[in-house]
Amino acid sequence: MSGFRHVVAWKLADPESRDETVAQMKSLLEALVGVVPGLKSLSVNPTALPGEGNWDVVLISDHDSLDAFRTYQTHPAHLEAAQWVSQQVSERAAVDYVLEP
Repeated sequence: MSGFRHVVAWKLADPESRDETVAQMKSLLEALVGVVPGLKSLSVNPTALPGEGNWDVVLISDHDSLDAFRTYQTHPAHLEAAQWVSQQVSERAAVDYVLEP
């Protein structure tokens, strides 16, 4: 497999509404597959071990290339979802890397 991977971890601003927030994040973000050109896959999942120093939610997306990832970053559908997500989180960390063939 070759391409580009984007990994984001978030801490939720309101951990008490974790299940509802994660469900909405999944719905908004996973719907981008098939909408954003070059976005091959995207999954959003909660931590299996909340409260043990772990982040609350992770997103993993695979893109055809770095250029496809850049398209994703600026795509209107992604920007709309990202705006909502940014209002639900208190911290964000990301790692991006090239997938070797």
